[in-house]
Amino acid sequence: MKAKTLFPGLILVLGCLISACQKGELNPSQPGNLVPLTVDQDPSLPGISANGTLLHAEAFGQPDSALLVVIHGGPGSDYRYLLNCKEFAGEGFRVVFYDQRGSGLSRRHPKDSYSIELMIDDLRAVIEHYKTRPNQKVFLLGHSWGGMLATAYINEHPAEIDGAILCEPGGFTYTQIEEYLSRSQHFGMFSETLNDAVYLDQFITGKEDQHEILDYKFGLWAAADEAEDSPIGNEGPLPFWRSGAVVNDALFEIAEEQGFDFTANLSQFDTKTLFVYSENNTAYGVQHAQKVAAAYPNVQLFRVDDAGHDMLSFPRGWQHFHPVGLAYLNSLK
Repeated sequence: MKAKTLFPGLILVLGCLISACQKGELNPSQPGNLVPLTVDQDPSLPGISANGTLLHAEAFGQPDSALLVVIHGGPGSDYRYLLNCKEFAGEGFRVVFYDQRGSGLSRRHPKDSYSIELMIDDLRAVIEHYKTRPNQKVFLLGHSWGGMLATAYINEHPAEIDGAILCEPGGFTYTQIEEYLSRSQHFGMFSETLNDAVYLDQFITGKEDQHEILDYKFGLWAAADEAEDSPIGNEGPLPFWRSGAVVNDALFEIAEEQGFDFTANLSQFDTKTLFVYSENNTAYGVQHAQKVAAAYPNVQLFRVDDAGHDMLSFPRGWQHFHPVGLAYLNSLK
């Protein structure tokens, strides 16, 4: 289903919610009315306690197998769109998924509590939670922002990671991110997708602590990536549970104000890194892939044909990526 058909349905649902709220039947700011409950609100969800928060998380495969920690994009997405990676669990790996702090179905926090360093510490806590023995190998598979977070972790702890698959990380410095976003977020002024998202703003607004409303709106904005006029080449809308608006805003604001550079210690990581980009993401391309990947001393560059930025989510991209990803992991296991 294309985004052009997705938005009218969302607008209809929102209209019903607003109407019901006006009648006193439904409050959109109350948990569970607009977006799914988070792991601290619904104890039936799989989750872990890590680094002072509650994270929506689960793992598949034998506990003593090499760990493969899957890191979703965003900031503010969730791991639902990466569940194809469960396939690695039947191929000799313990596959770990988690929604990052403030993202997906994990606990929400105030905007001023977030930092990039905190996200790195959370990842370390996830790894420590699932490791069953000291010499257990640990691999990271990061998509988009997840590839950036994986790199930030390796930059600080290069000796702790045994291999990494990085799928179209926007950049490892703020300058690289600016370059990529200038191309990837280009939409026509009269794009139907963009206009639909902006149109909703006049009906529902949220304050900084109204996570339900903000997450709902952010989910609509994120759907613009699947529009036909988006340069990132996605096949269709990515499946997700719930977007994290506040963490996205917080981390982008930190990047804009403070900048970042995740490359200072990458020269110490001499293990081969699998760096993946897609054929249909015209905003990325081989030149940007080469520029970003150059921070790693030992890189295998691979293009996923017949797919866009969503290369891990739909059959076309997955069938091209999976055998290469598996061969890479097996070569280091």
